[in-house]
Amino acid sequence: MDANRMQWNQNLKELRQALKSPANLDRAKQLFFAVHAPLHASRVSNTQGWNLEEELWLGLNEAEFRCIPAGEEHSIAWCLWHLARIEDITMNVLVADSAQVLNQSDWARRLHPPIQDTGNLISPEGVQNLSERIAFADLRAYRSVVGQRTREIVFQLGSMDIQRKASAERLQRLLDEGAVLPTTTGLLDYWGNLTVAGLLLMPPTRHAFIHLTEALKLKKKAQKMVKQSRENA
Repeated sequence: MDANRMQWNQNLKELRQALKSPANLDRAKQLFFAVHAPLHASRVSNTQGWNLEEELWLGLNEAEFRCIPAGEEHSIAWCLWHLARIEDITMNVLVADSAQVLNQSDWARRLHPPIQDTGNLISPEGVQNLSERIAFADLRAYRSVVGQRTREIVFQLGSMDIQRKASAERLQRLLDEGAVLPTTTGLLDYWGNLTVAGLLLMPPTRHAFIHLTEALKLKKKAQKMVKQSRENA
């Protein structure tokens, strides 16, 4: 593991510790912003330096974005949709009790996705359909708006919010709005057992790191496949 990833993991470890006490809220926010920044475009946090999101998009073309490499279950398109949707719904609905970004500013029309949910337990055909149809540039833009909104939400959190759990009404909203399907209600059980602190430690941070790392591996394979396809055409 390189030095940047080691530092990221150290920051996450310190964030986990800081979130244990409301008295450490200011420090926890500082650490959250540091952990969150490299998982979104640099313009989201207005910071420079090591950035997984920028590394993924560097030189990425649309064919590679949509490609499902041989032997893999996902495309980069699916990874980014999955990350954006989970961060959108957990932060905006479960933490802030506000509207999903997807349901504002015409995002649903611009993205024209074949699904509205997170893509958990999606079939191979579903991954293929999503990968073919999702808007290339607009998905990147949507995810950036989600990241900006997350930072606004975390900035506004008070010390009494950190140990709060999402209400049953907020969890039900995810079903009612089609963000979570009835076949994937295990997500609601999982999220419903987490405090706000627990949510901050997973969907917008560790979960994003895991899938961006997956997407970077997919990028290498997709580049080879797309290149070979063009050479053989």
